[in-house]
Amino acid sequence: MSKNYYEVLGVDKSASKDEIKKAFRKMAHKYHPDKGGGDETRFKEASEAYSILSDDKKRAEYDAYGRVFSDTSAGGSQGGGFGGFDFSDFVRQSGFGGGEGVEFDIGDLFGEFFGGGGRSRTKRGRDISMDVELSFEEAIFGVTRKILLNKVSACDICGGSGAKNPQDMKTCSLCNGKGKIHETRRSIMGSFSTVKPCETCMGRGKVPKDICGNCAGRGVLRKQEEVSIKIPVGIDTGEMIRLSGAGEAVAGGVSGDLYVKIHVGKHPLYRKEGNNIVTDLNVKLTSAILGDEYTLKTLEENTITIKIPAGIGFGEILRVKGKGVPTDSGRRGDLLIRVNIDLPKKLSKEARKTIETLKREGI
Repeated sequence: MSKNYYEVLGVDKSASKDEIKKAFRKMAHKYHPDKGGGDETRFKEASEAYSILSDDKKRAEYDAYGRVFSDTSAGGSQGGGFGGFDFSDFVRQSGFGGGEGVEFDIGDLFGEFFGGGGRSRTKRGRDISMDVELSFEEAIFGVTRKILLNKVSACDICGGSGAKNPQDMKTCSLCNGKGKIHETRRSIMGSFSTVKPCETCMGRGKVPKDICGNCAGRGVLRKQEEVSIKIPVGIDTGEMIRLSGAGEAVAGGVSGDLYVKIHVGKHPLYRKEGNNIVTDLNVKLTSAILGDEYTLKTLEENTITIKIPAGIGFGEILRVKGKGVPTDSGRRGDLLIRVNIDLPKKLSKEARKTIETLKREGI
């Protein structure tokens, strides 16, 4: 019984070429025998299915008759590829380049199997993470913090070029100014071309005629550097701020990033709920019954007067508009005051008689 190539790749019979290619890529990454946990049999099946379904003529024959008459490699009987699949044909169809020979640059698809790939990647410095403690007020209103980091940074003298005179450079003799080295390695699938940055010029294509004395020609060195961090308004504990390019530098590449994790201290009176600031206010029983006025100090250290309406109940909320958390739109949330009523633990005889009178009146 002939194989169902569509089922092998997990696609519908109406799948487009791009869908078929994507399905094969996924299976190739998963089952390639050079990877840990790979499956050579499944990889061969996927290769065979792709070799048929990616070719318009072979696919038409397969759809019509359940087999391919023009194919001489299906099933692994002939052909120059792994499992009977001509990978050079796949490279041409995929747009990776390559000709009739077996040597091609397939790094875009299988680069991770061989520790690199066909395309040169820009080197990137190490990311740095750190924790910053903020007071409650700083988190609410925002603040700019300056911190001192000990990290690998670009040389201040040569600007990262490694040259005594950044304008006085010469062509790298190892890569002939290309900044990359082309290597060819053989495997069970043929010869694979890989490209990596030139280690002599760090991918720049040029080297200094005279090296910088400050960094010994490396272009980078470890030093203390002050970084300014702008803390946005209303930030919460656990939030992360990313400063692109503020991490460690690397010769011939780009700097990593700095990640700042925020920790907000507690306030003795206030807490944050969304864009609002919440606090509790304890009032006397008589104030709750008859009404009263209380003073409250805000986060800005201003004193405001809070009017307690007569007959207010336990847990009711009083709102002071515009005294909450600032927002990017320029508006502010509100200050929410939760009223707690202090009940007396001891009563004088006169006070007790008064309350008993109120009780008899149903109050």
